[in-house]
Amino acid sequence: MAVFVDRGSGTPGVFQPGRPPPREGVGVAWEGAWVRHIDDAERRARLVSRHLLDTRAADVLTATRAVGFLHGTEPANIYLSLAARADVGRGDIDTALFEERSIVRQLAMRRTVFAFDTALFAAVRGGAAARVEAQLSARLAKEVAAGGIATDGAAWVEAVCEQVRDSLAEGPLTTAQLRERIPAMGARIEMSPGKSYGGNFPIAPRVLSVLAADGGVVRGRNAAGWKVSRPYWTAVEDWLGADPGALEPREAYAEVVRIWLDRYGPGTEDDIVWWLGATKSIVRNALGDLGAVEVSLDCGRTGWVLTDDADAVAAPGPSAALLPPLDPTAMGWKERDFLLGPHASDIFDRNGNAGATAWIGGRIVGTWAQDDAGAVVVLALDELDGGAAGLLDAEAERLSGWLDGDVVRSVYTSPYARRWLAERA
Repeated sequence: MAVFVDRGSGTPGVFQPGRPPPREGVGVAWEGAWVRHIDDAERRARLVSRHLLDTRAADVLTATRAVGFLHGTEPANIYLSLAARADVGRGDIDTALFEERSIVRQLAMRRTVFAFDTALFAAVRGGAAARVEAQLSARLAKEVAAGGIATDGAAWVEAVCEQVRDSLAEGPLTTAQLRERIPAMGARIEMSPGKSYGGNFPIAPRVLSVLAADGGVVRGRNAAGWKVSRPYWTAVEDWLGADPGALEPREAYAEVVRIWLDRYGPGTEDDIVWWLGATKSIVRNALGDLGAVEVSLDCGRTGWVLTDDADAVAAPGPSAALLPPLDPTAMGWKERDFLLGPHASDIFDRNGNAGATAWIGGRIVGTWAQDDAGAVVVLALDELDGGAAGLLDAEAERLSGWLDGDVVRSVYTSPYARRWLAERA
C-alpha cells in the first residue's frame, strides 16, 4: 500500500475513512494536502528492477536503455556496465557501437562522454551537449588568446574547427592524422603556469572536445583495443547515415529529464541539476513541461517522479551486481545516502567519481578489484550474511569468466580497492 505524507507536518500515514484516495497515478490528493511518500527501501527497489541489477537483458540496446546513459569516460566502462546487465560479449558490444550503431557516444552532460540510444542523439545534442559546446568553445578561445596563439581566439577556434570538418568530409581520421593535415592542430598551450595541475598541453584534444560536444563530429571506429580510446573521428552524417539535427533546447532538456525521471526517479531538483550539468531554471522548466509530480523522501527533501510513476513498487527478490567505475547507477544522483550509506570515502574520490561497486539489493556494500591473474575479488565493506556473500561470489566468478584474464585498470579505482592493491604490491 502506498504511504502518503502531510506536506505541512511531514507525518506519514494512510488516508483515513472519508477522505478521498489520491488521484490514481498522480500521488497528490485532497486539496493538495498530502503527497506520496517514497522511502529509501522503495527507491532501492526501483533502482534494482529498472537498472537490471536483478536480471540481465538479452541485448546491448535493451541494457543501455535501462539506465539511459552509460558513462564512457574510460572506454572499458561501457563494456563492463553492459556486461553486468546483459548476456552479451565484447563482440556484441562492438557490433552495437561500430556496425549497427544503435548506441552512439557523445560529449554531453557535465563534459562527460556518454553512450546512449542513437534515437536520443537530437535531444542530447540540442540541450546538454550544446551547453557544454558553448562553454568549451568560449574557454578555448580565451586560452588561445592568452597563450599567444592568436589575437582573436574565437576566430581561431571557428577556423580550426571548420578545417577539421572539411578534412573529415573526406573520411574518418584519428587525432594524429588530423594533426598531420592541419598545422594549427599541432600547437601546444601553456596552462596554469606554476600550478601543480598546470603544464604544456596539446591543443588538438581541446578542439576535438568542442566538435564532439557540438555533435557534428562523433567518435567512430576505434583504432585500438576495447580499453583504449583512440577513435577515428567521423562526420555525424557519415556515421549515422544522416545528420539527426538537434531539438530546440527546452524540448531537448525536457526529453533528457524525462529519461532520467523514468530510470532514476524519484530524485531531488539538486540531483537533476547536478546530473544534467544545467541550471535550476532549466530543470524547473523541464519538470513543469513534463507535469512531474512531487513526492516526499526519507531525507526530508522533495523528490520528483513522472505523472504515471507514483504507484508503489514491490520489493524485488535477492540481487547482486558488480559494476565498474563511474557506472551510471552509482553516479546517477548527487545525494546518494539512500544507496551508499557510510561508504562514501571508500568508494568515491574527492572529486565525486565512483570507483567499482559491489551491490546487494540496490545498496552499495563494497567494491571489487582484480588480482594479478585477472580474477575478480569482492572487497566487502559491510558484514554480509552467507546468502549475500554467495550472490556476490557468483557475480565475481561470472565477471572473471567474461574478462577471461584481461585485467582492466582504472584511473577511478576506489580508494578502498587502491589500498588493497597497494598492500599486495
